[in-house]
Amino acid sequence: MRRAGLLLLGLMMGALAACSPTDMADKVGRRAAETVVLPVVSDRMPGGNGSAVARCIIEAASAEDIKLLARDVGVVAGSSTTATVLRIAAQPNARDCIARANPAAGALL
Repeated sequence: MRRAGLLLLGLMMGALAACSPTDMADKVGRRAAETVVLPVVSDRMPGGNGSAVARCIIEAASAEDIKLLARDVGVVAGSSTTATVLRIAAQPNARDCIARANPAAGALL
């Protein structure tokens, strides 16, 4: 039992060591930005697979885009934020991901 506990502790320590502060900050920023992107996507495609489309947009976003989007957490997206979301969604890698996630979404974004 003690050996299993030590093994589990070792695995957890290894996993934590693999996460750099920069990686953690990026993940937190991307999660925050996703909360901004999802309402924009949902407004443009009600009843669709908005979560998957929002994830596609977040995956295609640059670090600078994430900063722009994350600063709008907790407020209604304005025209600048909506334009940022649409610009990212228009990138080829985002469009391909969106087409796989929700084929009908392309015409709406």
